Amino acid sequence: VSTQSTGMTGNNENSDAVKKPVDKKAQQEIIDKIEKELKLPKAVPKTEDDAKRRNYQFWSTQPVPSFSSDAQGRNGPIEEDKEQSEVRQESFSLVKGFEWCNLDLDDDAQLIELYQLLNENYVEDDDNMFRFDYSAPFLKWALRPPGWRPEWACGVRVASNKKLVAFISAIPADILVHGKSKKMVEINFLCVLKKMRSKRVAPVLIREITRRVNATGIFQAVYTAGVVLPKPVATCRYWHRSLNPKKLINVQFASLSRNMTMQRTIKLYKLPEQPRSAGFRILKKGDVEEVCAGLNNSLKKFKLHQTFSMEEFEHWFLPRKDIVYSYVVQNGDGKITDFVSFYSLSSTIMNHPQYKSLHAAYSFYYYNESLNLKDLMNDALIMAKSNNFDVFNALDLMENRPILEDLKFGMGDGNLHYYIFNWICKGMEPNEIGLVLQ
Repeated sequence: VSTQSTGMTGNNENSDAVKKPVDKKAQQEIIDKIEKELKLPKAVPKTEDDAKRRNYQFWSTQPVPSFSSDAQGRNGPIEEDKEQSEVRQESFSLVKGFEWCNLDLDDDAQLIELYQLLNENYVEDDDNMFRFDYSAPFLKWALRPPGWRPEWACGVRVASNKKLVAFISAIPADILVHGKSKKMVEINFLCVLKKMRSKRVAPVLIREITRRVNATGIFQAVYTAGVVLPKPVATCRYWHRSLNPKKLINVQFASLSRNMTMQRTIKLYKLPEQPRSAGFRILKKGDVEEVCAGLNNSLKKFKLHQTFSMEEFEHWFLPRKDIVYSYVVQNGDGKITDFVSFYSLSSTIMNHPQYKSLHAAYSFYYYNESLNLKDLMNDALIMAKSNNFDVFNALDLMENRPILEDLKFGMGDGNLHYYIFNWICKGMEPNEIGLVLQ
């Protein structure tokens, strides 16, 4: 639940491994790896057909639609809201030797603990070449929007040494589903230390964050995952636009196309130095009211979307270096007609001799009144390149799909599935989704 797919590809080989003497510990690691491969563990389901053949022991106990369920015109809760007297008051039990904690994100030491947990154990691509690298400032931005609650930064520690070994989070959001508005939370950053994954901590984490959210009178959640669970409301595909093709090819994020040289590839993806649209500039604080209203109005066309208060808009979109980048187009009369944004999320490059980090921009929210979307997004690509990003990633949601190929995006191999906890409704196509989670 609530992890993103990287949509990244590559091979991870170390030809020098057999040339070096190994001590007993290293030798055992090699043996363990071989044994793991020989056991051929069941692959994580990436398609709904694969998922239907699995037995979801935990999810079958939760208020989520099954793969066989039919909404039959329904658009609402699976279980009705509970009275607070019906909500469990005490935390769920953990395995002996572990304890719950609330992470204090004002404490730099705890923020670094969370960063390290995610950096070493969070989402990787299938080939273990790239891993999301959420910076400490990014985490503070992502986890503390208006209305955040300290108990929604939920961690698990080893009781004896207080080491952080698991985490899950919730943040509030006003969500509309097929025109029906509901106060929900967005669930994110579910992460368990790799060595503890056999202890089935994740289901307890999900139950506990559900309990804590229910205790505030909220009974629905939205979340995304790169794997198929019961039951996606929509499935979107990642697309990637090279900004630094030489580096992307070097680290095996991308490869040279047939009959293409490196120089021709660099020329193919070259962008202008400056945005081409007249009146294109950085979003300022004085723009917030006008642009917030414009964005909310534009999002109404989608069947799943968030509505932003002015305080939320200011938090999510006012530019923060290395976190979020937002731009507007202002006409000669002073009216803001267009808005585009992207956020920064680097990935650690595993085991590469030259490069340690892949700098990725992710398409966030936008609306357009005067420009066509292709021109507006092209200006966003130019700004991402000028800010030294290596690649620009986008999902095929909202109105993205028709412009992606024209802007030289290539389809990735990663899907992102959208889910709504305790809600049943008709499924949606990617172009009906107007919700982007970090």
